[in-house]
Amino acid sequence: MKKFERRGFLKTSAILAAGSSAILMGCNGEKKTENINILTNKKYEWKLVTAWPPHYPLLGEYAEKFSDIINRMSSGRFKIQVYGGGELVPPLETFDAVSQGLVEMGHSASYYWAGKLSASQFFTSVPFGMNSDQSNSWLNHGGGLKLWEEMYAPFNIIPFCCGNTGGQMGGWFRKEINSISDIKGLKIRMAGLGGKIINKLGASTILSPGAELYTNLERGVIDALEWIGPYHDYLMGFQRIAPFYYYPGWQEPTGILELLINKNAFESLPVDLQDIVRYAAEAVNTQCLAEFNFRNAEYLEKIKVEGKVQFKKYSDDLLKLFSNTTVEVINEITSKDLMSKKVFESYSKFQKQINQWSNIAEINYL
Repeated sequence: MKKFERRGFLKTSAILAAGSSAILMGCNGEKKTENINILTNKKYEWKLVTAWPPHYPLLGEYAEKFSDIINRMSSGRFKIQVYGGGELVPPLETFDAVSQGLVEMGHSASYYWAGKLSASQFFTSVPFGMNSDQSNSWLNHGGGLKLWEEMYAPFNIIPFCCGNTGGQMGGWFRKEINSISDIKGLKIRMAGLGGKIINKLGASTILSPGAELYTNLERGVIDALEWIGPYHDYLMGFQRIAPFYYYPGWQEPTGILELLINKNAFESLPVDLQDIVRYAAEAVNTQCLAEFNFRNAEYLEKIKVEGKVQFKKYSDDLLKLFSNTTVEVINEITSKDLMSKKVFESYSKFQKQINQWSNIAEINYL
């Protein structure tokens, strides 16, 4: 290599090695700064903790698929070790672990953090609210995700949509539920806003991690529960101890799952790896919902064929009572918390708008 060529090569290499920006000379001789996305061979190894039992079907599996996608797309430069709930931190401490930087990532459902952030409940599901497709539209195009980011910013966390359970069932009960008197006094596992509504109607809600639900129901720690849908509920074995399976899942017409990322950690990544994270989360969000719908349809038929469970529809009177109480509970929350008010105003405005289209394009057809 000629001497002047070698010097030019070394100079260019030094600039690229120095950082992600360089001073360049414009055509008119003026200096200008231009950002350069520099690819390096630096490797990153992160930890991701979940609110689900280790390797839990779909919920835990899709956290692992997220990790696999990132590993493959980055050609091994970015590896994420997934830990189920309790393996590294307790399931319901996922948020704090990510916020404090004990781990870089978490996978959970935002309504678990209602004790510290009242508005977080609106980002998993709203009783009698939008379905999964409508919720994704609100989050990605209606301003919902920006509000979610604003809410988590003081905790040094960036949220991403990363999975969805789709519509859920109304719950498993050991006795028939015909009127409000049958609900009063029951101990029910029901998370999020649905739990607050049941509480207001005279039941006691108990928020237990998924791994404890079967034992709690079997031993009478709880009298009833709602978990997800036919696929998971069957695998958990609820059909062996609770003969009445209620629908519709008024309390969770969708079930948005979140990816939590420590903001400092995310911003330390090269731009290309940040983009890989975004697109991996989007891929999981789409595929997870598709598989939930497939598995739930499959296991709904399985439960029906076995014939040991009685499917029960909530009475119209009870559904009306649930709906009216939902309005009361949300009004109470939004009157006390400004962020909740801001989020729900955005949510309800978008719901009214998109329902006009859904009523024409989907509901009449169905």
